[in-house]
Amino acid sequence: MLVTLVKQVYFTLEWVSVPLDPNKNLKSELNIVYTEMYPLEANLLWFYVAVMFIAAVIFAIMGFKRKGLPRAEYLLAFIIVAWSGTAYAAMALGQGHVMIGDKVTYFARYLDWLVTTPLLLVALAFTAMHYMPKDKVLIGGLIAADVFMILTGLIADLSPTSVRYFWYGLGWVGLIFIMYIIWWPLRRKAMSQSTKLHRFYLIVAGYLTILWFGYPTFWILGPSGVHLFGQVTDTILFVFLPILSKAGFSLIDLLGLQKLGRNSTKVPQPIQ
Repeated sequence: MLVTLVKQVYFTLEWVSVPLDPNKNLKSELNIVYTEMYPLEANLLWFYVAVMFIAAVIFAIMGFKRKGLPRAEYLLAFIIVAWSGTAYAAMALGQGHVMIGDKVTYFARYLDWLVTTPLLLVALAFTAMHYMPKDKVLIGGLIAADVFMILTGLIADLSPTSVRYFWYGLGWVGLIFIMYIIWWPLRRKAMSQSTKLHRFYLIVAGYLTILWFGYPTFWILGPSGVHLFGQVTDTILFVFLPILSKAGFSLIDLLGLQKLGRNSTKVPQPIQ
């Protein structure tokens, strides 16, 4: 399989390096380049679907064993990977995209993120409030900011270049608000309960933060932004980054919570 992927990478790069036909319209040539999916991309997307399916099975099995955690924790992890794999299956089948100008916009990615990213934030919030009642207002604020961020990103991807960066900037506003909640009120809640929980929260919050900053960075550098890299690289990045941020985060979170257990040795203190 590795040999096949290497051959496909070589074929893809060789095909892209072919000079444009001067007798043809430049925009027409660009449309060909961006509307056709390379075999490597299709294989990567199906690889992602397989990984998400395997992760869903693993989380379902873990949910039956539970090990002291509420079933909601496992259900969140299962829905995240199951839905993400479903959305990517649409892209692998040649669906879930539209042509905007000279580039393809994969709106199926945004349908994935619109469901999975709020659930990831809910899972992180549950971890921060592991030993205390859940703050519904705080969780609602996280979800609202996340939906705002995803939808402004979608509008940016569907917009002409002249206004695309306006919507991209609004998406950053949502992301910064999310980071504020993660690193201020949620971190303080984790700190108020136990040292071990606080230490573990810093690990999973830091892990998710680093990966989430990769999304707008790769977006602006790729075909949706300044186009420093092309369609194939874009697909590679948005295959492996979600594997780490969805399946990887959920697995680390669940295993860590299992080790912490349900009972805290420290009585939660009110947040000042």
